[in-house]
Amino acid sequence: MSDYIDIAPEVAEALASGKPVVALESTIISHGMPYPQNLETAQAVEQDVRDNGAIPATIAVIGGRCKIGLSPEELEYFAKGTDILKLSRRDIPYCIAKKRDGATTVSATMILAEKAGIRVFATGGIGGVHRDLAGNFDVSADLTELGKTSVAVVCAGAKAILDIPKTLEHLETLGVPVIAYGTDEFPAFYSVESGHKAPLRLDSPEDLAAFLKSKWEFGLEGGAVIGNPPEADKALAREAIEGAIDDALAEAQKKGIHGRDATPFLLARVTQLTEGKSLEANIALVRNNARLGAKIAVAMAG
Repeated sequence: MSDYIDIAPEVAEALASGKPVVALESTIISHGMPYPQNLETAQAVEQDVRDNGAIPATIAVIGGRCKIGLSPEELEYFAKGTDILKLSRRDIPYCIAKKRDGATTVSATMILAEKAGIRVFATGGIGGVHRDLAGNFDVSADLTELGKTSVAVVCAGAKAILDIPKTLEHLETLGVPVIAYGTDEFPAFYSVESGHKAPLRLDSPEDLAAFLKSKWEFGLEGGAVIGNPPEADKALAREAIEGAIDDALAEAQKKGIHGRDATPFLLARVTQLTEGKSLEANIALVRNNARLGAKIAVAMAG
């Protein structure tokens, strides 16, 4: 593995000594937010993990080397980069072979986190089944990865631009546990409520840690989705955000934007249509997930 992966010294020491570590993705930096909010958010998220007792490990590929933990300079490099690939499972070997820079999506982050021995990963929202599935058959590779890679993903549910009920159905088919934290309802990314009941509910980081330990110790491989609702005072009303999402989806369809380009376009367009409110909510929910991820990692290490 050392032929392809560089683990930052702080992260390597934490893993060797059994200290809690939380993986963080890099697509949110390079493709999810504009500069300088992306750098400020990445720095704040890492600090949130530290403030709650764990070591952050932002994951990316730089010059074909898989990085588990980025230095401050590498973090800034990524935030300002313009020629950075968006990596899913299928893209990792190309990025390594061509010695390119790549930002890891949920699926790629899960893969590299598991290879490094990290079990908890905090992000904004997972990918899923896109709306108008019959017309585009667009299902995120995140879901397949959750079915086979043993990393828990702490998120604010699936991204609101997606078809949430179909995403939940697909996760059930793949045998992926979906747990809502402190609520009965699966969160809807920007919003506390989605209108869809979560399959499972747990109310403390300790209970979540116990669940994950029992799952993996019993030999049930694969990940888990921990749906952490955004803080109520920072969330957006579901009805308010839906109008912007519908407009963005219609525009993407008209322009023929689909596949890996769809999510970055839709999130950016929704930010414009909400006059920045969705970006503020996005930053807040990522930080909220990082705090919970750290607490879970601490409980698992205890």
